[in-house]
Amino acid sequence: MFTPPWMNPKKKSRVFIIDTSAILSGKPINLDNAIMITTSSVSDELKPGGRDYQALQFLMEKGLAINSPSKGSIDKIKTISNETGDLGRLSEADMSVLALALDINADDDKEAVILTDDYSIQNVAHVLNIKFESISQRGITKRFIWSRRCLGCGKNFKENLKTCPICGSATKGIVSNRGNIRKRGRDDR
Repeated sequence: MFTPPWMNPKKKSRVFIIDTSAILSGKPINLDNAIMITTSSVSDELKPGGRDYQALQFLMEKGLAINSPSKGSIDKIKTISNETGDLGRLSEADMSVLALALDINADDDKEAVILTDDYSIQNVAHVLNIKFESISQRGITKRFIWSRRCLGCGKNFKENLKTCPICGSATKGIVSNRGNIRKRGRDDR
């Protein structure tokens, strides 16, 4: 019997993107027979010879691949993380992980899942509808939009300014907007 394609959607293959925090957690990452990738920026953060570097090497022996994200996706991550106020909180490696997830999700047959304990990565991933799973931490339950407040005059800024352009005082990061999120992860298929 013929089943129309829209009645039997093809299941996407899941691609797990390993972030530095997942490796640094020291927890075993058991993804047998799964597609695992990371970026060169993540592998560059781990110094040869240490326990964390050995964990990376072990994952590579288990099939962890190293890929690079597109420049277009990196630019999009910078734009979105600037809007959420996470730009100053994300390292180059963090942005590369998020950008790689965007590239993977552009393929209709694949779905990226970022393995990370980094709350800023999780925050930006949530905004971009990218799935993520925590390794050691609970994971975020709220979506944050960050801004800066001047400690002198009290003016709020969306930009990540360290010094107030009005009075010259230092600024501090504040949450200007928050909202509840629904957990996304391996069980959310």
